[in-house]
Order: sequence, then structure tokens, then C-alpha cells
Amino acid sequence: MKWIKIDNDSYGTILFSWVVCALFIFLTARFIHNLWISLPISVFLVIFMVFITWFFRVPNRETPFMHNDQLVTSVADGKVVIVEKVFEKEFLKQECIQISVYMDFFDVHCNFWPITGKVTYYKYHPGKYLLAFHPKSSEKNEHSSTCMENAHGKVFFKQIAGTFARRIVCYAEPGKMEYRGDQCGVIKFGSRIDLFVSPEADIKVKVGDKVRAVESVLAVLPD
Repeated sequence: MKWIKIDNDSYGTILFSWVVCALFIFLTARFIHNLWISLPISVFLVIFMVFITWFFRVPNRETPFMHNDQLVTSVADGKVVIVEKVFEKEFLKQECIQISVYMDFFDVHCNFWPITGKVTYYKYHPGKYLLAFHPKSSEKNEHSSTCMENAHGKVFFKQIAGTFARRIVCYAEPGKMEYRGDQCGVIKFGSRIDLFVSPEADIKVKVGDKVRAVESVLAVLPD
């Protein structure tokens, strides 16, 4: 039997959830003596404990065309909600194609490097917790910004917190070489990824597409 791998930065969240649920199960059994009421409550809490553990799993994914450094794969599981030309003003300071992937409550929330390349920029931004669909969430919400670069160009992406997300973990270290498909961090609960590539990149997705981290190709960088 193959064990499910759990994100290293999520054990505290899982333990806290288990302790709270266990406490409520104890209180339910202690003070609610009607089995038709106490049993469903306890079963629901046990299911929630299992779900929280499953939620922070790290999936084992196959990296497509590992030696093709032009491919840009999805940082996260979710639904493509934006594909448009924008001006990226934080770091690249140029026109780019923005591809945004929204993660709902049931998606895997571990994130993965989109290309093989060197990390050239990283910055954490504290902020608000607007709905991830909100147009201003990319700028106003808590988020981290990372830029990677290889011989084919730069890829800039943001891990953006949603309404229920209160912590973003990113492993980016400027100057360090990272590899497409390796885990780059995690966002707790509902959130969004904004990814920016050059206008010359060949975009492979459209709004409404469902994508999977590591496996789905979002774009192909120019030669």
C-alpha cells in the first residue's frame, strides 16, 4: 500500500483541526444523549478530519517532456479564469500574457514550479483576503511573487490568498536553480495563481479549462 504524502508545512493545521474536532466529538458524546443527534454530528466531524488530511496531500505527478525547457506547466490544480494581455508592473514591467488559475476548496493546494530555471526574484506581500475572483485580489490580497528565468525567457507568478486562506508558503530563494514539477509551496484553502509570460509565448489554454499542476501545459516559451 502506498502512503499518501502530506505537505510538510501543513501538519500544524491538520493537528489543530483534529484537536478541535476531537474536542467537539467528546462534548457531543458527553452532553447530547440523543443518539440520533450525537451520532450524525460525530460522523460529520470524523469525515471532516479525514478531508482536512486529504486536502493537504502532495500528489505524485508525471512531468511531461522533462527536458523541454520551453514548456510552462500549471503551478496549481484548478480552473483557468483569466487569459489576457496585461502590463505586469511589479517586476517584469512590460506587457505580458496573464493566465490565472482559480483553486476551489476541493482542489489540491500544493504548488509546483512551472519551468526549469533560476529564481531571479521573490517577494512576500501581506494584504487583505478578498474573494480570489475579485479583480483587485491580485494586488490587494496577501500574496507572494516569484520570477524564474531560463534560456527561453522569464515566467513570473503570484500565489494569491483567497477569503479563507491565511497563509502562503513559498520555497523560492533568489539565485537557486529549480526544476519544473518539483513542489514550490502551498496555499491554505481557496486561492488563485496568476502567471505571466511574454506575449510571444504560445498559449495552450483558454478560459474555462480545467488544469492539473505539473501535467497541464499552459504555454510554450519562444525559441
